[in-house]
This record gives sequence, C-alpha cells and structure tokens, in this order.
Amino acid sequence: MTKSILSALAGERLPTPPIWMMRQAGRYLPEYRATRAKAGDFLTLCYTPELAAEVTLQPIRRFGFDAAILFADILLLPQALGADLWFETGEGPRLSTVTTPADLARLKPVDAIHETLAPVYETVRILSRELPRDTTLIGFAGAPWTVATYMIAGRGTPDQGPAHALKAADRATFAALIDLITEGTIDYLSAQVAAGAEVVKLFDSWAGSLQGADFTDFSERPAARIIAALKARHPGLPVIAFPREAGSRYAGFARATGADCVALDNSVDAAWAAHHVQTDGCVQGNLAPHHMVTGGPAMDDEIRRIVSAFSGGPHIFNLGHGITPDADPAHVQRMVDRVRSLS
Repeated sequence: MTKSILSALAGERLPTPPIWMMRQAGRYLPEYRATRAKAGDFLTLCYTPELAAEVTLQPIRRFGFDAAILFADILLLPQALGADLWFETGEGPRLSTVTTPADLARLKPVDAIHETLAPVYETVRILSRELPRDTTLIGFAGAPWTVATYMIAGRGTPDQGPAHALKAADRATFAALIDLITEGTIDYLSAQVAAGAEVVKLFDSWAGSLQGADFTDFSERPAARIIAALKARHPGLPVIAFPREAGSRYAGFARATGADCVALDNSVDAAWAAHHVQTDGCVQGNLAPHHMVTGGPAMDDEIRRIVSAFSGGPHIFNLGHGITPDADPAHVQRMVDRVRSLS
C-alpha cells in the first residue's frame, strides 16, 4: 500500500487529504513536557536518540497523523559547523555570531558535521523501525537564508536586520556563509535520508523578508541547489519547501526550485493558491494555528473551506505555521476528525 503522503507528493489527488502538523511534537502535549523534563534541557532532548524518537512518536500515537517529522532543531547544523549554541530559558536560542571573514574561517568544513549530528541520524533510524507502516517519516532542515539570519545575529530577530545589514555591507562574506550552509544542508539532509527519512522539508521561515532579486538569490537558488543535489543522490526523493510569507512569490516556487510540494502559510488565501500554486503540484497547508487554541465552529468552517479549495489537486492538510504551546489537544483531535470526514 502506498502511503498517502507519498501519493500526494507524487501529484495524486486523494479523496481525503493526508494530514500532519508543523511542530506536532511539542509543548502543547503533556507527554512531551514530561519527556522534556526527563531530558533536563532542550539540546539534550535533541541529542538523545531514544528521547527524541519518543517525542516524535507521541503525536502519532495520540492522533494518528499520516506523517511524523523528526524532532530536532534547525540550529543543530550551525552548531555542527562550529557555532556555539545555547538556549536561554524563556528567551530562546543564542549563538556565537558570524559577521566577518575571520568568523567564517573559524567554522568547520562541511564534512566535519556528521560527528555532532550522528545522534540525529540514530533518531531517524529508530523512527524508521518504530513508526507504523503507513506513517511517512519526514526529515528536515532550515533553509540557508533562515539559518544564516540566526548565525549572523546570534539570535532570532523580528526583521532579520543584522543579516540584511551584512548582505548590504559585505556581500562576499554573506554569500560565502550562504554557500557553506547550503553545502552543509545537502549533506545533513542526505544523511537523514540514508538513515530512513522518506521525505525532507526545507523550512525558510524568514523568506518573506527577502525582496526582489534577493528572494531569487537567497531563497529560490539555494533551495534549487539543495533539491537538485538531494534528488541526484536519492532519485525519487520527495521534497517539501516552505518559503514562509513569500506572498505572490509562492506562485512559481515549485518550478524555480524543483520542490515536489510547496507549504503555504496562513496569510495566503487557499482559493488563490489553488489557482496559482497548486497548478504546479502538491500544496501543503494552511489552517491558522490559532484555531488549535480556540477550536469551535470557526475552526470547522475554515477546515471545510481549505479542503474544498484544494480538492481539485494534490493537497496535504497542515497548519500555516507551527502549533503553539497554548493549543488544546482536544482541538487537534477535532481537526483530524473533521479533515478525515470531508471525503
């Protein structure tokens, strides 16, 4: 039996869209919080394969999603490249910064990443054995632009200002960093596939802050390079790309990059996306995450509207961004039930 996610990614229109959620393993689940407490800190959770596999499996056991996404973090790759990484309680990640040629020169070569990332690959191997046979395993990485914004600023920023400033002031150093991350991402995702990932997803969470030619140069082209290299190494590998807040640039993104599916944020109207994005293949999305907090008839209506809008082609139902910690698991179950009742 072909897995439903793989059928949709191959371009098949299904009577009921397969479903999973971004950040489906996370703080909204009490079982996640218990495992996180057992780990002691976030990075230990990411780098302990048995625990990382456990939190990946938890939402599959509870909700029966059609796919599991590897539990990890997009900043593990910068750490493997030699950046210092730590998490401030209540504030999020912090990294040593890369803003000069000397900073760049101190980073490790791409072939050195695998020693640090070996526990992630072991998590993938555990999941490939333990997931239900009809559940697809998705690996992932951050896209080069998004990862670079954290490496340049040393933290998340509201407007990615430090990365834009370096891009303007020292384009050679900025471009060299993008190239290094791109090559590292190819090797990182390829190793996930070798360990058992059946699909990979590229998260460009800050793509929307790139304008004009910069969007082409630093979102589309690195994605195209990564996807082409992965498909050369792993023929038939499906790739999902998520250039969040790309707006009208979602149209044509699959053609420009070779992605098999484009994930859509919830600022995009589903009817518009059906006519301008789904024409090139599978789309994923795009229920607003706040519905997982509020639930109710408004959520039901929005689910019905999205499923109807994308019913003419291949569609994977998902949120338009990651589920938030204040979400109610009961609303998640209701979402799954509603999607599966709309056939």
